[in-house]
Amino acid sequence: MKILYFKKKKISILLLMALLIFGFYLLKLFEVPFTSVAVKESRLVPIYYVDTAEKKVAFSFDACWGASYTPTLLEILRENDMQNTFFLTGFWVEKYPDMVKTIFDEGHEIGNHTYSHPHLNSLAEDEIKNELNKVGNMIYELTETQPYLFRPPFGEYSNKVITTAEKCGYQTIQWSIDSLDWKELGREPMVKRVTEALQPGAIVLFHNNGKYTAEALPEIIAYAKEQGYTIVSISELLYKENYYIDSNSGAQIQNPTRE
Repeated sequence: MKILYFKKKKISILLLMALLIFGFYLLKLFEVPFTSVAVKESRLVPIYYVDTAEKKVAFSFDACWGASYTPTLLEILRENDMQNTFFLTGFWVEKYPDMVKTIFDEGHEIGNHTYSHPHLNSLAEDEIKNELNKVGNMIYELTETQPYLFRPPFGEYSNKVITTAEKCGYQTIQWSIDSLDWKELGREPMVKRVTEALQPGAIVLFHNNGKYTAEALPEIIAYAKEQGYTIVSISELLYKENYYIDSNSGAQIQNPTRE
């Protein structure tokens, strides 16, 4: 009887161990999906557009190369009484300091586009901070105004990039409409692309020295005005408080119930 008892006890222990091992591998089996859900929930995104019923849109211009077309561009904006947002790289600021002053003096908003236009995801936090702080200080020296909007080069970002920008005092901004002026497809493709996608709260990406940007801009502006849109800077478009950013769409959504 004792032998039978010990055999049963041994079998019970072995079954228990087998269940524990099975449970361990079961947890490992589901570890990846659970981790993926956690990462997805904590994913940070820039502001792509503003969720609003008001017929307002923001035009923005990235300055990365050249300034040949910029005086014409500024003249068009001046004639239309428009103040928009220019994201400047540091090497552009170094090459065209007088143009930076002109942009600022004419009432346009200046944002940070990093010093050297790198792939920020490949940089360490300190290197990202250096990219932002260096050009931010340069802009401040020329305008006595510290920028607080930031657009990552190539539209490339990560949680590290966004949180580092926040530590430096910046709000990260993307776009909802890319004019593709950098592809130099011509005036008409630009006009068609922007006007067909225009909607309330949109942020449009142009470049200060796109070959056809100054050509296409008057027609785009005329269309927007005909449709009842007001064209503003990004800071004028954004909600300043009581909002959240949808992690799927990048929409900045007002939350009036938030205290």
